[in-house]
Amino acid sequence: MSAPPTPSSRPVVTEREARRVAEAAREQDWRKPSFAKELFLGRFRLDLIHPHPLPADEDVQRGEEFLAKLRDFCETKIDGSVIERDARIPDEVIDGLKELGALGMKIDTKYGGLGLTQVYYNKALALVGSVSPAVGALLSAHQSIGVPQPLKQFGTQEQKEKFLPRCARTDISAFLLTEPDVGSDPARLATTAVPDGDDYVLDGVKLWTTNGVVADLLVVMARVPKSEGHKGGITAFVVEAASEGITVENRNAFMGLRGIENGVTRFHRVRVPAAHRIGPEGAGLKIALTTLNTGRLSLPAMCVGAGKWCLKIAREWSAAREQWGKPVALHEAVGSKIAFIAATTFALEAVLDLSSQMADEDRNDIRIEAALAKLYGSEMAWLMADHLVQIRGGRGFETAASLAARGERAVPAEQILRDLRINRIFEGSTEIMHLLIAREAVDAHLSVAGDLIDPDKSLPDKARAGAQAGVFYARWLPKLIAGAGQLPTSYGEFKHEIDLSVHLRYVERTARKLARSTFYAMSRWQGRMETKQGFLGRVVDIGAELFAMSAACVRAELLRVRGDHGREAYQLADAFCRQARIRVEELFGRLWTNTDDLDRTVVKGVLSGTYAWLEEGVLDPSGDGPWIADATPGPSRRENVHRPIR
Repeated sequence: MSAPPTPSSRPVVTEREARRVAEAAREQDWRKPSFAKELFLGRFRLDLIHPHPLPADEDVQRGEEFLAKLRDFCETKIDGSVIERDARIPDEVIDGLKELGALGMKIDTKYGGLGLTQVYYNKALALVGSVSPAVGALLSAHQSIGVPQPLKQFGTQEQKEKFLPRCARTDISAFLLTEPDVGSDPARLATTAVPDGDDYVLDGVKLWTTNGVVADLLVVMARVPKSEGHKGGITAFVVEAASEGITVENRNAFMGLRGIENGVTRFHRVRVPAAHRIGPEGAGLKIALTTLNTGRLSLPAMCVGAGKWCLKIAREWSAAREQWGKPVALHEAVGSKIAFIAATTFALEAVLDLSSQMADEDRNDIRIEAALAKLYGSEMAWLMADHLVQIRGGRGFETAASLAARGERAVPAEQILRDLRINRIFEGSTEIMHLLIAREAVDAHLSVAGDLIDPDKSLPDKARAGAQAGVFYARWLPKLIAGAGQLPTSYGEFKHEIDLSVHLRYVERTARKLARSTFYAMSRWQGRMETKQGFLGRVVDIGAELFAMSAACVRAELLRVRGDHGREAYQLADAFCRQARIRVEELFGRLWTNTDDLDRTVVKGVLSGTYAWLEEGVLDPSGDGPWIADATPGPSRRENVHRPIR
């Protein structure tokens, strides 16, 4: 065996190079229709989501049978308070989940999995997450972004046969991308995979490896140096967690999700067979992003579960608690919060089920829908939990253990607030999701006019782009002037005792208004558009509200047709849409009237120390140490805390 190669140092990249790496990882083509993409272009394609798609009968039967078993297991075997107290999921719980087949919910039956649809996988996560968000996170990280999903989409037949049966029943997997100094900027990825004969040799450090402490299999993203016979680039590998040279150096602790097994993993001259590479060299980021197109739906699934629980507690508590002669729910200040929780939970479930069913049918491109579901679900669930804590008052701030100790019902309201907080960061922070969705939302514009604002393009290229843009906008802009939203009879099938057609007409009109606003902004800022992150974030938030309104109305009509709480569903959809319309109008106002420019000035002053005097009068309780831990490649000097569960 040859001598192990020497790992390379961290790459130094410019902002433009970093953007090129991210852009190259994007799925460039739109081979299937996308409701959300059309929405951002001002085209309200209700036909893409209505009538609401439904799962096959056999999928429903298989899913419901598993949910019944899982519910019984959750009720009898999982004690969320013990997991919270001990900050650890008991091994017997994980063993029980393995026996139940919960590790293989999304794995095909021919590999030993349960073969559940995305819809029922999400229902299972919502159920488990309501008992213990930490258990939900373990199952989600294993199946949504761990080994099963990328192998399902990109693995060879040999890889599937080798690893998927293990993942379905016995082996826990983890996904390793983030590094101590690399978050959403993968161009600076420092972990290397140097070719050496029939192997690659991995060196580097990975941070926040959910499941990494207990994992048996890892998906690792590493940079392959370009060399003769090797294209190089960021590449994905399946790695045995017990391989020589792998050290789990720390089990991290957090404000919430106290039972998750999240760690720091160091690779030192770890040999990985070339046969364990997923896809070609350089395809790692594209694999990661494509995996997340559906993998992101696991987070809103648990947000929906949280919303349902918040609603239950708010209802029961607000009926029992009296102030000034009547239940607190009947006081408008409290009642408005309860109405928000109820309406938003309905809408989130509508967004989740619609996106999941479209993912199962694979007839639509749902990359934007899944991203919107993650963004919107994580933000709204946090607000719902915050409202619940406020409704509960002092008891909302008190821990469940303390409540029980003094004889009251042990309601973990403060815990769910802590547990949900990470969802605004996990799998793409809200800020990154805004930019990711905005990039997809303006893709049609950049496809025809991108060369006009690219400083690297020649004058002839810009001239051709100008001609193409002229043709595109000559056809597109006139269509944004009028539409079905201005006809009182449009969407009449949604008009019953309660009229939802008015909301769909609003969505149609507002989608055109949003598209016009985006065009105006591109005309005004051109190449500087990508720096206007405040503006882009508001555009995305408006689109998220319009998507949620559409999903809520379509779901309400489905339930009405099926005779399944149809009248109540219409009430909830109506309430949600009226609440959402207020938020949309506020966001439109802030598109052009905001403090973005002034904020940038203040930020520069903060960074330069201009306002350092404002920090006087306090003491900093933070400990010593660097802001970012040293991740220099080399052998580990720490104890290995890896503990596979067998």
